Amino acid sequence: MTANRFASVWDAIEDTPEEAENMRVRSQLMAQLKSYIAKSGLNQGEAAKVLGITQPRVSDLMRGKINLFGIDALVNMAAKAGLHVELRLLEAA
Repeated sequence: MTANRFASVWDAIEDTPEEAENMRVRSQLMAQLKSYIAKSGLNQGEAAKVLGITQPRVSDLMRGKINLFGIDALVNMAAKAGLHVELRLLEAA
């Protein structure tokens, strides 16, 4: 049995390179938002007000429920938090 090697966990579990890339971007945005909330010392209710979402949505974010968030929603939350999203396109390996 030969072991497959993947560039990321998303490449291993998603069906297409497009889906893997989408998940990679979403996971990075979610990680940065979670970090922002933690560093700011906000509780979930306060974070909800800053991000313009409900407290249960903040709970979903903090629990890493990636399937509940699209890229657009995550970018909007980042902007409401005063964060700047920067995009770089690189050649695929």
